[in-house]
Amino acid sequence: MANANPHVSDLIRTRIQKAGGCLPWAEVMRLALYEPGLGYYRRGVRRIGRGGDFFTSVSVGPVFGELLAVFIKQVWRALGEPAEFAVVEQGAHDGQLACDILDALQRSNPDVFRSLRLIIIEPDALLRETQCKTLDAFTSQVVQVSSWDSLTNLPVNSVFICNELPDAMPVHLVKRTADGWTELHVQTDATDGFAFVPAPLSSKQQTEECVRLGDDFLDGQIVEINLDMLEWVRQISCSVALILDYGLPAKELFSPERINGTLRRYRGHQCDDRVLEELGECDLTSHVNFTRLAQEAGSTGFVVDEFIEQGRFLTRLGSALFSDNSSKPDAAWLRQFQTLSHPGMMGRSFHALVLAKGTDDLISTAEMRSAARRRLGL
Repeated sequence: MANANPHVSDLIRTRIQKAGGCLPWAEVMRLALYEPGLGYYRRGVRRIGRGGDFFTSVSVGPVFGELLAVFIKQVWRALGEPAEFAVVEQGAHDGQLACDILDALQRSNPDVFRSLRLIIIEPDALLRETQCKTLDAFTSQVVQVSSWDSLTNLPVNSVFICNELPDAMPVHLVKRTADGWTELHVQTDATDGFAFVPAPLSSKQQTEECVRLGDDFLDGQIVEINLDMLEWVRQISCSVALILDYGLPAKELFSPERINGTLRRYRGHQCDDRVLEELGECDLTSHVNFTRLAQEAGSTGFVVDEFIEQGRFLTRLGSALFSDNSSKPDAAWLRQFQTLSHPGMMGRSFHALVLAKGTDDLISTAEMRSAARRRLGL
């Protein structure tokens, strides 16, 4: 099937030709999502929510940011209530989550708000412009940088947050065969579209990750390997990191029921596995391997402080919010909270991974930390 965006399609065809007839899926996914001016995420602000291709926790309403503000306050207190404190966000899109967090802190926790500098890491100029407009009321406290490398003078005490970021990073697809692992590449087909084709593993790092996977897989089973995620987590230089996304521990992620992997496309709130169609016009995503993410974070000095379903994580924050406040949640607040926390909505499929450097005794209890590591298989 021909693709709806000929510019992205033509670019991919050209790259395939230059590469000798096929490209690793990860490179195709990178072009489709992130090619400047052409990719799905590089043509300005995407519509998210009812009128877009998918919902996020942020698009549900400001309650999500209000609850994360409680977490940020807890980290600030655990770090000794520092006079200089930073929140670093990546994958901020239009800046709405940052705005909701700052608004909540300004209203309910002025001491935290006064100490805070909020730093957004954003390589896209159009998104930076939109973020400035969204955060206009907080200009004096917001800093934008294009990459981790350009982030200087980060306070010693800082917390990193991201919501649905690693799931959209380009992944390599590998397939188990009787002879071992092969990688799925993309070639053009007779209908002017694209098709998958098996090929040798494309890099030494890819081979190392396949060795790490082991042999306990079904013949024909497809697995996503997110090398970008591993490089990314090594860059996080904050004291604490909160990563919210959908995904699973490795043992659950690689179960036989997911023999075809988790790579999917989203368009108009419809989800399917026709990822080679309409490249550049659809969101492409795969489940996060939280075990591998936590392992790689550990190589840089992070320890797992917590790994828990989003619903349970936010419920605890909600309890803390209203234990410090004599007011009660209204109906609108409760509707948003239910969407974020109910197991049948976002509460079970999304997870919260909390990482801490220098300590594993930040917010959670020893029992919670032990349970998190046990589920992750660490």
